[in-house]
This record gives sequence, C-alpha cells and structure tokens, in this order.
Amino acid sequence: MEQEQARSLSGGVNQTGVRVFNERLILSLLQRNGAMPGSALARGTGLSPQTVSVILRKLETDGLLRRGETQRGRVGKPSVPMGLNPDGLFSYGLKIGRRSVEVLLMDVCGAVRQQLRLRYPYPTPTVVFDFLRDSMRQIEAALPSELHPRICGIGVAAPFQLWTWHAQINAPAEALADWQTVDFTSEIARFSPLPVHVVNDATAACRAEHMYGRGKAYRDYAYFFVGAFIGGGVVLNHRVLEGNQGNAGALGSLSTLGPDGREAKLLDLASIHLLEQRLRDAGKDPGQLWQLPMHWSGFDAEVTPWLDQAADAIARASLATCAVIDFEAVLIDGALPDSIRAALVERTRAALSNLDARGLIPPHIECGAIGPNARAIGAASGPVISQYLLDTNSVFNLAL
Repeated sequence: MEQEQARSLSGGVNQTGVRVFNERLILSLLQRNGAMPGSALARGTGLSPQTVSVILRKLETDGLLRRGETQRGRVGKPSVPMGLNPDGLFSYGLKIGRRSVEVLLMDVCGAVRQQLRLRYPYPTPTVVFDFLRDSMRQIEAALPSELHPRICGIGVAAPFQLWTWHAQINAPAEALADWQTVDFTSEIARFSPLPVHVVNDATAACRAEHMYGRGKAYRDYAYFFVGAFIGGGVVLNHRVLEGNQGNAGALGSLSTLGPDGREAKLLDLASIHLLEQRLRDAGKDPGQLWQLPMHWSGFDAEVTPWLDQAADAIARASLATCAVIDFEAVLIDGALPDSIRAALVERTRAALSNLDARGLIPPHIECGAIGPNARAIGAASGPVISQYLLDTNSVFNLAL
C-alpha cells in the first residue's frame, strides 16, 4: 500500500476522484516547462492520452490554458502545444519592507502587470494596510472588468518578527510593536474578500527565483537576498522549504567573522542598512539606494568597502551552509543595481576560493535573476500555488 501511494505522488493517476490533483499536476508542469503538447504531458505524467486530453479541454474552457500554433512537419499527427493563459489567472503581491511597501498584480506567467510603491522611514500597520487597500482599488480600476474575477488572492511577504527590528532601522519601538499582534487575514478582510497567503519575505524571494528565475537550473541550492537586511532561502530537491515555523533559510542569522576577527551575524555585515550608515557618515543622502530605477552612482567610495565586507561574509556563510547540506549552488540576489549584484557575486567567488574548504565541495556562486521585485513576486505566487499548482518536488522530477 505504501509503495502504491509513493508511486502516485510521482505522477498522475486516472481515477475520477483525484482529477483535481491531475489538473494541478499539468498546470505545474506547464508553469515549469512552458507550453507542451498533450502527448508530451501524457508521457511525462504517466496519465493516459485520453485523460490528458479531457483535462486540457477543461482547463482551456476555464480560461487557464490557451492553444499554441499547430506544429507540423514531423512524423505522425500534428501536435498543438498548450500553455498557460497569461490572462487566465492573477494574484496580488504585497511586500512589507523596512524602508518601503510595494503592491503588484502578477499574472500566472510571472509578468508584473501593475505595481505601486511607497517609501517610509519605517512601516506601521495602518500605513501598510491603507496603502494595500488604495493600491488594489487603483489597480483594479485600470484592469478590464472581465478580468477581475481572475484575481485569486493576495500574497504577503513580511520580515520575520518585524517588531524586533526597531533599533536597526532607527524606529521607535512602540511604532513597530503593533506588528506583534497583527492578523494579516483579518486586517485585509476589512476591505477584500480574497484569500490571503503570508510568507517570510526572504522565503518569498527564494520562491520567485525558484519559479521564474535561475532556480530552475539547480536541484539543491541556498539563496541569499540582500535587502535592508540580508535574508535567505533553501531549496532541496526542487522544493522551497518554509520550515516548521515558516522561518527556514534564516541565513541572515548565521554566525560569521567580522573584519575585526570577532564573531558577528551575517545580517550585521552584508545588509544594505550598513551601507546607509556609511553614506550618512560621509554626509550623503542614502535615499538614492532605494530609488527606482536603481543606480548607485557617486557612491563608489562607500560601496566598494561595503561590497568587500559583504562578499567575505556571504562566502563564509555559503561554506557553512554547505557543511550541513551539500548544495550545488548558492544564488545571490537583492535590492541592488545589476552591476552591484554582479560585483558582489564576483567578490564572493574570490573570497570563497581563499577559505579553508577541507571536507567540503564549494558550491557554484551565481547571480539571481529576479532582482528587487523578488519578494513581491514570490508573495504573489503563494495564492497561485495554494489553489492551482502542486508544491511538491515530484513535479520537477518527472521525466519529460
């Protein structure tokens, strides 16, 4: 019996009672691999061609799939690839940051249709939820009315224990205290009936990379997102781990060595708030760090030593994570200009090559591909996954 259950998780089954699973399976494969003909889906899932055909027709009727152009010139019957319909499904992503809040509307293919952003000295629940409400009204006013029912939910990406970070972001403790008792679902229910999915912000960024970025190229990897505070995520066997308390991959809390040789936390060495302080000390306005489009021109004197410090700390943290799990890669992304991210990756590679890696296989250090929007995009993917896809590594282990 256990063997039969295990086999059923690695592919589809044809019984009527589990058709919803099979629909999710096919949608997940199309999301991961792009448009495919029914014959390829049948081979990959183990479902019969007839079952696949029925599911594809239903999903097309529901508006979730659309037909591609007929492929001719091959032996046998011409095939018609089926792919996700970008207008078939939407979700909101809310990113609550220490320096800004963002709301975006994303389609099922990962494209951002609309996005609004608000900067602040520090976040408070009133400011954040009022901005979400007003942004949703503005976004939906610009969206064709026939697409409104296609919005499936609201994903929220928030830092873990936001109320504990007041000292690091120069905020009054009482200003952040309300976050300790905030119920996101109840707050949002005051102005929206959509289901709410809450996730740690760095885990959300990791999920965006996993679904829409370079994460597709690796089975097991650690992920660092450099924001106001550096955070991380963990992917094992093609699956993003959230953890028992929703705080898996809290890599910013890893212990490492500071420039003075003393023990320090990664977040105290490789976070953008440290660069902010360097700029203040030099009499420069750090606000430019958060402006879009991002460019840090004129800050070379402060950015260069920050990059060297951050790269050394991330290299040490990367090696430490590989002592626990044999990661094949470490992906580095963040709220950084592309040139700064590339420089950070190059410096991290160089720093890693100088560390004592006895007994370990150093991972590949690579750039992430999503950038500053990763947390909001990852948040928006939550409602889509929970209602339409399979969040299981079995989807990505199928032979297609």
